[in-house]
Amino acid sequence: MTSPVRVLVCDDQALIRTGFATIIDAQPDLEVMGECADGRAAVDLARKMKPDMVVMDVRMPVLDGIEATRLLAGAGVPDPVKVLVVTTFNLDEYVYEALRAGASGFLLKDAPPAQLLQGIRTVASGAALLAPEVTRQLVGKYAARIRPVQGTPDDTALTPRELEVLRLIANGLSNSEIAAELVISQETVKTYVSRILTKLDLRDRVQAVVYAYRNGLVT
Repeated sequence: MTSPVRVLVCDDQALIRTGFATIIDAQPDLEVMGECADGRAAVDLARKMKPDMVVMDVRMPVLDGIEATRLLAGAGVPDPVKVLVVTTFNLDEYVYEALRAGASGFLLKDAPPAQLLQGIRTVASGAALLAPEVTRQLVGKYAARIRPVQGTPDDTALTPRELEVLRLIANGLSNSEIAAELVISQETVKTYVSRILTKLDLRDRVQAVVYAYRNGLVT
C-alpha cells in the first residue's frame, strides 16, 4: 500500500487552516502532519517534519509565504519541499513572486474542496499546478515588469519546435490546446514539455512560463 502524501498546512486564519486540514485529513491518500500560522513556523516545521508538501498562504505575520517558500523551495535549497500556494482572488504581485520563489503552483482560496485535493495530489506527484486561464491573467498583468535577463539564454539548446511549445506554454495554453494548435497528440506535447524542462534545467511549467518572459521569448 502506498504511503499517504504528508502535508503541512500554513495559514494565519485559524478557520481556513482548520478547514483545509479537515478536508485533507479525510482523504485516505493524504495526511496532515502539522499546522502553523506564520511563515517562520512553516519553515521550522517543514525542516523538522520533512513533509511531502506544504499548503502555504501568502500574507502572514512574522515571515510571509513568499520568503517561506524561497527558504523551502528556492534556488539552491538542498532537498526542496514542494509548495502549493493558496491566495485570495486578486492575482497580485505576491503570487507572481511566490512562483518565482519556487512554488509549484497556486490555487484560489475560494476553490471547491475537490480542486484543493486535486491540486495537492498534482503538486505532490511532481507536476506543476497553474491553470491556463490563471497563467494568462498573471503574466498578462505583470509581463511588462519582468525584465529580460542579460546575456544569452539557454534556449539555444531547444529545437525550433520546442521553442514553439515553450512560447505556447508561456501564453497559458494547456497541453490539449497546444496539441490542437500544432496538430499533434497530447502525448507528443508531454514529450516536448519534458524535454524543454530537462534542457533548461527547470522544475515545472510554472518556471517555464517565468523563464520565457524573463528571456524575452514572449512579450
